[in-house]
Amino acid sequence: MNTSYLTRAIFSSEGMSSIFSPLNSVQRMLDVEAALAQALAAEGVIPQDAAAVIADCCVAKNIDFDTIAREARQAGNLAIPLIRQLTAQVGVHDPEAAKYVHWGATSQDVIDTALVLQLQEALQWVSEELATLANALARLALRYRKTPMMGRTWMQQALPITFGLRAAGWLDAVLRHQDRIAILRNQVSVLQFGGAAGSLASLGDQGLAVAHALASRLELAVPAAPWHAHRDRVTEVATTLGLLTGTFGKIARDVSLQMQTEIAEVSEPVAQGRGGSSTMPHKRNPVACAMVIAASERVPPLVSTMLSAMVQEHERALGGWQAEWDTLPQIAELTAAALSQLRDMIEGLQVDEARMRANINLTGGLVMAEAISLALSQHIGRAAAHELVEAACEKASRTSVTLQDVLCADDRVLQYLNTDALATLFDPAHHLGQALAFTDRVLELHRQRKI
Repeated sequence: MNTSYLTRAIFSSEGMSSIFSPLNSVQRMLDVEAALAQALAAEGVIPQDAAAVIADCCVAKNIDFDTIAREARQAGNLAIPLIRQLTAQVGVHDPEAAKYVHWGATSQDVIDTALVLQLQEALQWVSEELATLANALARLALRYRKTPMMGRTWMQQALPITFGLRAAGWLDAVLRHQDRIAILRNQVSVLQFGGAAGSLASLGDQGLAVAHALASRLELAVPAAPWHAHRDRVTEVATTLGLLTGTFGKIARDVSLQMQTEIAEVSEPVAQGRGGSSTMPHKRNPVACAMVIAASERVPPLVSTMLSAMVQEHERALGGWQAEWDTLPQIAELTAAALSQLRDMIEGLQVDEARMRANINLTGGLVMAEAISLALSQHIGRAAAHELVEAACEKASRTSVTLQDVLCADDRVLQYLNTDALATLFDPAHHLGQALAFTDRVLELHRQRKI
């Protein structure tokens, strides 16, 4: 047992771990074998009685998993030792039926189609969790729609925005991912059934009829041609989940930066034993953010593996297909871990509006210089206004006086902007641009999805 066993609960979720568990992986392969036998019988290729016996034996709990794992090393994949066990079990009940196990199929047909069934489950799970996350983000954007905070560029204070706008930006990205997942669920729900070389030669004229019957039982689409060595469908799952974890990492990065002691605008939910330090009792570490960011950093190299594995040889791959087996489930589990952590964190995020306002005032009003310059430029021109306000900013910084006080003492400014006008310009609520409109547009997009 290696240490990854101990950390798996951190870097997966219970739901996704169950989908890619040994038990479900084997059961999905057996589901394909059962449906294949029934499809063959429906088309008169094998006896109905044989198909019934085969289907009855396709139960994962009756399989010796240790033997499969041991024999797969020599066989080259999991399907071969699994089919060997299934055939033996069928033979105990009906030796004649055992002749028809796995008839007309190849190992990759079973493994790929079983993977498709698992990916359907996985994408359904992601879709449901994304909807929950989107709802939480929408609540955040609506609640803090008018809450001013500092926008930051290049890690420096820039101009005031609203926390609602930041949350809306997160939500907007998640909405796009919901569209991607919806499209992907349809595109990946495709049968793999081509036989030894992708021609279904062993089934003769009945090949397509069996394929349709098999797909119908598994509720999958029939592709125009088998895709043994064409991996764009499953690789698109990897790339889409890679985009998803990238967005999760961006949100977690934002939150973790806002949690820094010197900023302290938001914090993760408080819970017993959460975020503490082993040596410093005062600390509240952004543990959820750390896990999300870690997952977002682990996924891209795995996506790269899937992309590299697309370059496959002829009709069946040597190495590329095999490289996918552990890679894609890892991507799915890491995505699930990030999504679960992020959902919980956003649902319980604590927001300090007073601290956000205090951080806006941190520079003594210097961040409002653009607003003052724009107002003055209407009277004295852009260049002159810029020069005057720039000099005032320099004086405010040198003398530790607020920019508003410096400007209120300058007759050249007061000639055009009185103290009331300056007070209005220094109120960040009057310099938010289209922050409220953008937030509302995203919230409307989210509302339309829920109708």
